[in-house]
Amino acid sequence: MPYCWEKSGWGDNDFTFSTVADAHSGTKAMKVELTRRVSGDRKALITESATCAPVVTVGKQYDLGLWYKTTTPDASLTLFRHDTTAGWQYWTDLKTLEMQGSWTQATVRTPEVPAGTDRITWGVSVYGTGSATTDDYTMEQVADTLPPATCTGTAEQCANGKWDVLPTQNPVRSMHSVVLNNGKILLIAGSGNSEEQFNAGTFTSAVYDPVAGTYKTIPTPKDMFCAGHVQLQDGRVLVMSGNKAFPVVGGHGYEGYKDSYIFDPVTETYSKTNDMNDGHWYPSATELGNGDIISFGGLREDSTGSVTAELWSDAEQQWLPLWQVNQTWSYWGLYPSMILMQDGRLFYSGSHVFGNGTPGTGSAIYDYGANTVTDVPGLQNKDERDQSASVLLPPAQDQKVLTIGGGNIDSNPDANRLTDIIDLKTANPSYTVGPPLPQGTVDLGAGPVAETGNQGKMYVSAVLLPDGKVLETGGALHNRANPVYESSIFDPATSTFDPVAPDPEERGYHSSAFLLPDGRVMTTGDNPGNGTWNHDVSIYTPPYLLKGTRPTITSVIDNEWVYGDTQRITTDRPIAKAELIRPAAVTHSSDPNQRFVDLPLSVDGNNVDLNVTSNPNLAPPGWYMLFAVDANGVPSVAKWVHLQGPSALAAESTAEAHVHSFADSLEGTVTEPGKKRTSQPVSPTISGCDRHYGSINVCVPTVFPDEVKKTTAARCAWLKTNDYGRLKVNGKDDPLKLDPSKDGVACGAKDLKRR
Repeated sequence: MPYCWEKSGWGDNDFTFSTVADAHSGTKAMKVELTRRVSGDRKALITESATCAPVVTVGKQYDLGLWYKTTTPDASLTLFRHDTTAGWQYWTDLKTLEMQGSWTQATVRTPEVPAGTDRITWGVSVYGTGSATTDDYTMEQVADTLPPATCTGTAEQCANGKWDVLPTQNPVRSMHSVVLNNGKILLIAGSGNSEEQFNAGTFTSAVYDPVAGTYKTIPTPKDMFCAGHVQLQDGRVLVMSGNKAFPVVGGHGYEGYKDSYIFDPVTETYSKTNDMNDGHWYPSATELGNGDIISFGGLREDSTGSVTAELWSDAEQQWLPLWQVNQTWSYWGLYPSMILMQDGRLFYSGSHVFGNGTPGTGSAIYDYGANTVTDVPGLQNKDERDQSASVLLPPAQDQKVLTIGGGNIDSNPDANRLTDIIDLKTANPSYTVGPPLPQGTVDLGAGPVAETGNQGKMYVSAVLLPDGKVLETGGALHNRANPVYESSIFDPATSTFDPVAPDPEERGYHSSAFLLPDGRVMTTGDNPGNGTWNHDVSIYTPPYLLKGTRPTITSVIDNEWVYGDTQRITTDRPIAKAELIRPAAVTHSSDPNQRFVDLPLSVDGNNVDLNVTSNPNLAPPGWYMLFAVDANGVPSVAKWVHLQGPSALAAESTAEAHVHSFADSLEGTVTEPGKKRTSQPVSPTISGCDRHYGSINVCVPTVFPDEVKKTTAARCAWLKTNDYGRLKVNGKDDPLKLDPSKDGVACGAKDLKRR
């Protein structure tokens, strides 16, 4: 090898490294060749040493160039970085090298150098049979091109952003929000958690147009209250299960049906698919790299927990029969957060809904092909992460997940401030403790007061922003009670939270927050225990939209994209980065498909070539919002692009996507498929509501907050403070002792006298 260059790579393959006389300039060039490959790659890299690896500056970008010839489409320019604490580690693949029989120049711009990085090394990786010959490497630091940003609002707004409550209310009790590929928002209510609407067969959805500010009510065929949903690769929305029946006192709990529907954004109508194999009220929904959808958890038609995994086939456009789907017969709970990893496995983050999490450590890696579940350690207080939020941090190439807050509806303690971060690129990943969630104010019944001690929030929402940060917002301290007013922005580069302006509206149970194509964030909903609904809609303008003129994507040459491709856009001024953000499909703090995929740049003035990942597990096929962002972190308005499915990848390459070896030395307990069973027993009070009191819309907590004394007077005072109103007693039982007089009305005058 030339001086300061080294051989690298991994996996099962036959390879040669050689110095050849066929050079672009001078007399020698490097050649890497694979003659047989089962897995892995071989790389020629700058040596990872202080003598050889170039020094870099945090926050700067670098243009890397080389001349090459290739006989395989499976070659890429790959990048490693030296972290002053963690040492050398893989950073990202920057560019797929197109097959070239004659010398061709490739250039690409690195992302901004992250904090803690002092050196980088880079070179060519070959991960398919064939060769890559390279010569004449160059590296230049990108000059600063933008003047400092100019604040266009008040100093407070420019530091913390601003919220506006829209003058027009959301006409439906929507708890599901999907950003469609035409920029409109599908808001699904079903019965809206209203027994009256359920009994009347009144099921609703609405389509909101953020540009016009108008709503269109959509006929909805079934009660999609607490269904699952995900966007298919063609832009349609797959909606699975929903509410078959509300609980009955002394009988069953919520029931989930087997029906499934597709919403078409073009016709704005629902059409029925084939049924799922089981009922799933509160199911997960994760798109895989081949366009299939995998789903777990929820409640069956008989109110027990579903242990049936479901698989939607993109090729067949239907749910596959049970015998064609791998089964572990595990119960994953309700809305388990299942995040697709870069090698096709699924990471269960520990975020879920209602009560305790799964057995074991609380988080796990599920390998569908091997049909095994491996515990992942480190998640704090795993049984108090009910209604926490988990998000794959920007960029998806980093494979880091942040889990925020949570509580427990069964025991109803104060929600917590816990955050946990895991790096799935490490050999044996485990959660590490993240910074505590900032505290805001909480309404305990007499108006907002400062949070104290370890008070945090559940029902938290997390939204990926185009500047590469995460907005967390909304939440409550207890089960459907005590809203918390706090928002902050998490910076993955520094692992810090920056408190910003809070949403002025209550956003607890059944609230949603999601990114709009113009870079703002929309929040909807709130369904407290007294059964009311907040129809107000809030819009957050982040600080990056108050920094002056934003860049504009003036043209996209092609909006149909292929894995491993290079796509050209033009911008009206220099940009620092570009990315694809998958549009939201969110409910109950959960959107496991949300992701931010970095697009390394090759820049020629205002012409920008974007290098698309060759790995569909990093960016599953479908429609994405394309943002261009300047050096001040100011994003453009998004353009919509369609990343084509696996057939496009297969046409380009005979090798699977380039996947670095990671999470390959798991030491946690491995669980193989158990004995086939029908279901998991689940308590009828799983939602944390005692149905002995009031209408089905009302949620009197089965366990009151710790600060409420276990006396009739104290509990009745809490219910009065939280606007529960008159509550009839359903049946003869009075488990919470709210009707000592036994007159059939809870918390009546006679009950309070008896104490």
